[in-house]
Amino acid sequence: MDLWPGEPTPLGARWTGEGTNFALFSENATGVELCLFDERGDQTVLPLTDVTAFVWHGYVPGVGPGQRYGFRVHGPFAPERGHRFNPSKLLIDPYAHAIEGDVEWSPETYSYPFDDPRGDLALYQADDAANVPKSVVVDETFDWLQGRRRRPGSGDVR
Repeated sequence: MDLWPGEPTPLGARWTGEGTNFALFSENATGVELCLFDERGDQTVLPLTDVTAFVWHGYVPGVGPGQRYGFRVHGPFAPERGHRFNPSKLLIDPYAHAIEGDVEWSPETYSYPFDDPRGDLALYQADDAANVPKSVVVDETFDWLQGRRRRPGSGDVR
């Protein structure tokens, strides 16, 4: 699957009609992975390597409405400084316009193991992707006020 540099704005996932631009802000991240999920829940991981003003971004041609996705964000795990980066945990896009699925509570869902004496200061590296909701790329071209479709990325009404 191809990944192009994309644009840092707007934040979130924006379908262009031919692909989708993904942009996520993180001032302290050292790496961001875009995770795309198929209908079986299988994951394709694409590292976002382009960063502009703390916005990690990339464009994936051919990805469109209905695509389920999430992010894995790498960075320091230093709770004493307020940093709790854990790439084992799939993150919902804070700018997503749709989310699909429910949380299936299990030990993997939590960020720390319950039996660790350090409590929430311990890092739990169990992958939770199968147990958490996914963000969904949406078609934003419908003009809800006029009841007509717009061309992606423009104000033009078809």
